[in-house]
Amino acid sequence: METVPLTGAEAIRDEATFGRHFERHRRELQVHCYRLTGSLNDAEDLTQETFLRAWSRRETFEAHEGGRLFRAWLYRIATNACLDAERKRKRRVPSLANSFGDVPWIQPYPDVLLDEIVADPTAADEDPGVRAVTRESVELAFLAIIQLLPPKQRAVLLLRDVLGWPAEQTATILETTVPSANSALQRARATLEQHAIGDDLGRPLKEPTPEDLELLAAFIDAHERSDPDAAIALARRDMRITMPPQPILFEGIGEIGPLIRGACAEYPAGMWRLLPTSANRMPVAASYLRSDDGCRYDAFKFDALRVVDGKIAEVTTFGVVMFPFFGLPPFLDP
Repeated sequence: METVPLTGAEAIRDEATFGRHFERHRRELQVHCYRLTGSLNDAEDLTQETFLRAWSRRETFEAHEGGRLFRAWLYRIATNACLDAERKRKRRVPSLANSFGDVPWIQPYPDVLLDEIVADPTAADEDPGVRAVTRESVELAFLAIIQLLPPKQRAVLLLRDVLGWPAEQTATILETTVPSANSALQRARATLEQHAIGDDLGRPLKEPTPEDLELLAAFIDAHERSDPDAAIALARRDMRITMPPQPILFEGIGEIGPLIRGACAEYPAGMWRLLPTSANRMPVAASYLRSDDGCRYDAFKFDALRVVDGKIAEVTTFGVVMFPFFGLPPFLDP
């Protein structure tokens, strides 16, 4: 990993200067923390924790790095901040992830935040790999599967196979030996292969296609009109619905169809307003429900759509806590 060297040891002694250097990497560090934890809320907190740790240890950076490799140094701090948080949290690691309901802490990552890095010319100038890092391995399915891994295996996998760091550098970051890091990587890869995503690791993500966006528009239209037939027509026969953090799984149109019809009967046309957006390079509908007095529409939920062969294969529903991350208002006027 190449970086633009800092201009002398004095460059990061000043808090304002240090802050400017850090801010150039904040978003990509947040993506890294997000991959490690699966939670955008946690990633935001851990990115700030990385800043605080880095500032308090700036003399260590000067002594051991000679004023160079600032980005790699930040990644080391961010990785260990995440591992420390995982140890304190003591989450129950699921033995399998049949659905997102098995990983209740998982959250979507707004594409608008990913696009901030992709559109930043200074990031590409500093490291040509920065843009690729933000486009790869942020699928919700990938994030759910790697939550099956012990935290250190997860970190090794991300550092080696997603970020492309060499074994020696990875071992240094994790304060372990190269053989130990390589062993952890092999075990992590084996778990991914068991879930049939090993070959897809690190592949570039495609943004929603025009066909995906047309399907999203049809999804929004069907829900705003409360048209159950139109909504069901968009779904694959084996469609799934999950609602993290609730351990809920609805599977198959035979089970989901009656739910859609019941929801449309409960909420007639005009009760919903939906806005299109995207997360994890998937089309997303942000739903607002009309208030009891009819004076406004209140933020209610997000539906992330996984599209396969022109049909909706899965809907993952998230709560209102995500709206601020997407830059969406808490309510809409009628």
